[in-house]
Amino acid sequence: MTSSSASALVVGGGVVGRACALALQRDGWRVTLADADANGNAPSWGNAGHIAIEQTEPLASLATLRSAPRRWHAFGGPLDLREPLRLLPWVARYLRACAPSRFEAGHAALRGLLAEALPAWRRLAQAVDAPSLLQEQGHWVCWESAASARRGEAAWRGADIGTATLSSLGDAQRATLQSQLSVPVAGGLAFEGTAQIADLPALAQRLMAAFVEAGGVQRALRVQALRREGRHVHAVAADGARLDADLVLVCAGVRSRELMATLGLRAPLVAERGYHLQWAAHDWPALPPVVFEDRSMILTRFAGGLRAASFVEYAGVDTPPDPRKWARLREHVAQLGILVQGEPAPWFGARPTLPDYLPALGRSGRFDNLAYAFGHQHLGLTLAAISGELLADLCAGRPGAVASAAFDLERFA
Repeated sequence: MTSSSASALVVGGGVVGRACALALQRDGWRVTLADADANGNAPSWGNAGHIAIEQTEPLASLATLRSAPRRWHAFGGPLDLREPLRLLPWVARYLRACAPSRFEAGHAALRGLLAEALPAWRRLAQAVDAPSLLQEQGHWVCWESAASARRGEAAWRGADIGTATLSSLGDAQRATLQSQLSVPVAGGLAFEGTAQIADLPALAQRLMAAFVEAGGVQRALRVQALRREGRHVHAVAADGARLDADLVLVCAGVRSRELMATLGLRAPLVAERGYHLQWAAHDWPALPPVVFEDRSMILTRFAGGLRAASFVEYAGVDTPPDPRKWARLREHVAQLGILVQGEPAPWFGARPTLPDYLPALGRSGRFDNLAYAFGHQHLGLTLAAISGELLADLCAGRPGAVASAAFDLERFA
């Protein structure tokens, strides 16, 4: 079997699924993409649009554990554990992943993947004829008090930020930011080498349009289960229809857990949920994304409006949203003095997160035609393009630009 004569079924049409489908298609696979998210509610399209190549240190770390108490939602922070008993097995795995030796191994693996993320995005944006959607203007981080600025700047200057660079906000940059706020800008950093997607709905549309234009088949259905026949698997749709392919690639985000479980494979994903508010009418200037670290909030100007995003909420994927989080985002925007008009559109979505905060990328050793790409946590948008390239290499038997052993799902066996 060669890719030029073989069929592939990609399960899940978020940004990772679409990038993988396009990469396989470029290799000659006949690709069908199955996805039930007709309204575009996946976290792929609800994030801050930030290509975060600076986040090389996995959040499964002792440093994250030490900072957790002051970050609880009840004390004004972004962190909320809504169903602690249900999440205990995942928390136990997370704590083991925070061991220094495991953190260092994960750090090295994630750093290598992120080093290739932006070049891969340039290639993907060019391939779908949408280079203008990728804006390489960096991002800013700021603080509102001298004490938090000292702590924050010291932390970032001591962190590994991969291929990104940073410097203090220049006088003109700081003055521009201060002119838009009613709180002081006590300090700030300008990151270079990071990027932003200018319009997430336009990106979603362009990725799918390019896929269909090249002969891909889009099916608006939900895959309910995977079934085995010896070392071969096929998918079963919610209506009972059987879907066969020479390659089945699972990119279903947090729903990948239940799909892999139907084959007896363990994918300990948790729904790590984020929230945003977006105003269509605003007076915010054309600045790079701005992180307000004292508030754990990122503000991004998109083509379609101004988006304020925050929160790390661990809950069931189908647990109803918490309106208090939207209320807090609204308070932050008002307290900052940001001029917005009208009512914002609210959103929440579930990031698919594994205990070690590394993605699962690979081919199954138990089934000949099964591959997977999920568990990208906060870095789904950032890592989508390189994930597609890596999966295409693995499925073609080629050595990839990044070593993939650290991302094998068997690490949780």
